[in-house]
Amino acid sequence: MVKQLVAVAPGKAEHLPYEDREIMPHEVRVQVKYASPKHGSELADFRGETPFLNEQYDAEWQLFLPRSPGEPQGVKFGEWNLGNQWVGVITEAGSEVTDFQAGEMVCSYGGIRETQIVNAVDNYRLRKVPPGMSWKNAVCYDPAQFALGGIRDSHMRPGDRVAIIGLGAIGQIAAQIAKKCGASYVAVVDPIEVRREVALKAGADEAFDPLTQDVGLELKKATGKTGVDVIIETSANVHALQASLRGLAYGGTIAYVGWAREFTGGLNLGREAHFNNAKIVFSRAASEPNPDYPRWNRRRIEDVCWEMLRSGLIDCEEIVSPVVPFEKSAEAYMEYVDRHPELSIKLGVAFDSE
Repeated sequence: MVKQLVAVAPGKAEHLPYEDREIMPHEVRVQVKYASPKHGSELADFRGETPFLNEQYDAEWQLFLPRSPGEPQGVKFGEWNLGNQWVGVITEAGSEVTDFQAGEMVCSYGGIRETQIVNAVDNYRLRKVPPGMSWKNAVCYDPAQFALGGIRDSHMRPGDRVAIIGLGAIGQIAAQIAKKCGASYVAVVDPIEVRREVALKAGADEAFDPLTQDVGLELKKATGKTGVDVIIETSANVHALQASLRGLAYGGTIAYVGWAREFTGGLNLGREAHFNNAKIVFSRAASEPNPDYPRWNRRRIEDVCWEMLRSGLIDCEEIVSPVVPFEKSAEAYMEYVDRHPELSIKLGVAFDSE
């Protein structure tokens, strides 16, 4: 019997057994070697804090509407497989599969479990991991998309001064992309010291601690009182948004990437927001049509991100940390993802001893 990492109750993860099935002609079976969870939106569900528990999104009306009586509400604990991305080796391919074969290393979306069964005929998100590509880069495929989406939606240009607020995987990757795309100055902001250190090592110019520094003031000081042209806000913290409004240059843009809950205080749009003539764009790479449609869509973002990761333009070696064996992943998820996020950036799970 194979096992998977499951949320069994709010704040509690366990390994539960599951039964594999026979693959269909268009599918492949994969023996998973590495995996990683999300530390943002997935964590809210894990804690039972999903902000839309009693609502559902109606795409036709583009509104959140109350759920109908009797509709399922929220996460089904005991059934929900935790995790976001995995890397593994194909062990079996169906008769209709022509582009993949047994023995190839691949990456895709899915929970932290020992095996995966994936559509391999018309699924561009099943990516081949070529020799020499780091598995840590591969499991950052999803956060890289939202980082690139934020950079693009901000209309950052070479020479711009940029600040990245929130240094989880999305923020870390956004800082790297900004620097590689020619930003003249990249400041990073996070209360967790190890995250600031990793971003500085990867090329950021300056780092600020929002718990001990007035970030808006520091950004103005660092830019000769002008402020930064672009801010990529990934933390979804109300105080971070207020700091963004303070540290932004006149007419600058805040790309709001974070998935925020309702703000109940701490945001004042009558002060620096007006004086700085701030623009806020809400950035979500997964939403279609893309702001640059039809030239850009989700698939193009994914293709570009995969090439950045494959080529090493983005380096995720220190972003995926710590790496724990699968047998200890339940305790590690609760410790590093939920209770002590200061001890990690993006948790890695290895199914074989490294």
